[in-house]
Amino acid sequence: MSGITGTQYQEQACSTAIFPKEQATAYLTLGLAGEAGEIANKVKKFIRDGAPPDEYEAKKIKIAYEIGDVMWYCAVLAAEMGMDLGHVMENNLRKLADRKARGTLSGSGDNR
Repeated sequence: MSGITGTQYQEQACSTAIFPKEQATAYLTLGLAGEAGEIANKVKKFIRDGAPPDEYEAKKIKIAYEIGDVMWYCAVLAAEMGMDLGHVMENNLRKLADRKARGTLSGSGDNR
């Protein structure tokens, strides 16, 4: 599988979603935060412990799996909120391109 779009990923991710619909937003948001925390923890341990060359790729693969889990939660959360993931991704790139053009990529705040 290669060259998948955000919209295609979202459709396939949603086909695997099992959770209580009456608590969809909370459930998916907590899952997203949990998976992001797992990435942070793996990276923290990678920084702390390092990795011999023969283990480096295996550690990267484990982090990639967690990134995939974050993607799943983003895709399904967006769908539950009536958003197309492809459009969300496009809008984000437009926002970042605009900030780059205006020299405001660094800094903080939503309205830069």
